[in-house]
Amino acid sequence: MGARGGGRGRESRVGPAHGASGVPFAEHQVTLRTPAELADALPYLLGYRPEDSIVLAALHDRDGRGRFGGRARLGIPGNADDWASVARQLTEGLVKGSERRGALPESIVAFLCQDPKDGESARDVMERLRPLAQLLRTACGALDVPVIEALCISDGRFWSYCCPSAQCCPSDGTPMGLPGTSVLAAAATYAGLQIRGSLREFRARLIPWETAAALEQESALNAVSMALIPRILDDESRTVVATETLDLAHRVMRRFADSTSAAGVTGGSGVLAVSGAAGMSGALSADLRDDELLRHDEAATLILGLQDRTTRDRAAEWMEGDEAGPALRLWRALARRCVGPYGEHAAAPLTLAGWVAWSSGDELEAREALAMALGADPGYLFARLLHQACNEGLDPESIRRCLRKERVGRADAEAIGSSVPSVPSVPSVPSASAAFSVDADGSPGPASTSSTRVASRRRRKPRSTGSAGSAGSRPGSRSSGTVGTRRPRSTADGSPTPEAATRAGDGTGGGTRSRRGAGRHGTKQGDT
Repeated sequence: MGARGGGRGRESRVGPAHGASGVPFAEHQVTLRTPAELADALPYLLGYRPEDSIVLAALHDRDGRGRFGGRARLGIPGNADDWASVARQLTEGLVKGSERRGALPESIVAFLCQDPKDGESARDVMERLRPLAQLLRTACGALDVPVIEALCISDGRFWSYCCPSAQCCPSDGTPMGLPGTSVLAAAATYAGLQIRGSLREFRARLIPWETAAALEQESALNAVSMALIPRILDDESRTVVATETLDLAHRVMRRFADSTSAAGVTGGSGVLAVSGAAGMSGALSADLRDDELLRHDEAATLILGLQDRTTRDRAAEWMEGDEAGPALRLWRALARRCVGPYGEHAAAPLTLAGWVAWSSGDELEAREALAMALGADPGYLFARLLHQACNEGLDPESIRRCLRKERVGRADAEAIGSSVPSVPSVPSVPSASAAFSVDADGSPGPASTSSTRVASRRRRKPRSTGSAGSAGSRPGSRSSGTVGTRRPRSTADGSPTPEAATRAGDGTGGGTRSRRGAGRHGTKQGDT
């Protein structure tokens, strides 16, 4: 560690290792003693190579040796005026989050990762980010948790902001070792730990197309929206559209499941069981194969249909077992098709991708997908709640139980309705967000009131029967400048949206205004 931070005699250990699914392997410990070993350890701490990132890693003392605990990452803001607030936000999130889990960190290691741009050298990057490193050290010190090492990693070299020794940490930086050649890399390979490429490569699976095919997809979205949006806004046809959307999604998922599986793809969340560049190459090949299996008009129909909250919540039920893998592939593919002015529509498939990934144990993809969903639509409540819950380390099982209950209840209601032809059957509406309540401080937790009871109470209230532009049926998102690109906020059978169910679970009506975990910076690019 740094000579003035806690002494080089202090050691840090990495372990236990986690695989791509997030399931811990048997414990394998590696001792890190120098800044070079810490820099080499960073991708293994996160599971990917960070870019343009601030990373904080908590250290806990055990028998005089530091042991890595929680980690927090946030993108480096381009405006230096934002650095102070970002440093406080990230530090408080890590320290207080660790404290809530019963283990206040004894110290912290900070990493600043950014490659040169606009004619800069790597050393220029290090000097430019030095004030940010100092702000992080000050913010941690204000919480009585010292930063014992702060490293800048840029263009294959690293610098220590804490070590004054030119022999150990020269002013021109120290070259990083070749990937995969360190003792830690060997131990990680033995333990089954996987590095899943860089953050840029990771996001490439979820960002909208920028190819010539994007123009064809945009034309399909324009054409489908002219016919589909009026039907979604109409109370009589909305349920029919929901059924058609879910049936189409099922057909595409079966098509994906029947297609030839990519080499190294596992079941469950569909995580590639390979590492590094080969892993990302295999992922992109699998994505290209899925893109070929999904027609433009099908993608447009699904993207627009998922803007209805009821349909989205029904789709969220495909979260486990044989359904999870094909569903995750479908949500990724749809996120890539939200091109041009339909970028805000990506919030729904990105949220579903994040939810299925989290439910399947892949917290890396879950955090990134949910952060991207909030980047597409910062007000998307379901993404905000899931993102905060994932970052808080909550168990997704409470949401799974809610969705399973809704699925069983709807099947029972449909069975009863089919046995009584004279009584129309109205499917119950699942509320994925109803698995949360919002505490007084804005933090999510398991709901104390079931979504079924919430929906029942709300249905007793009279509803407006005004025009499509009235409060009962107006779209819930901002117009992107193209006809038919608004998202309807009301559900297929007039039941409350997940946002309304979340408010009812709190009992205050104001809990959905939570700001925790959804700050100006963390909403779009942060993960902890």
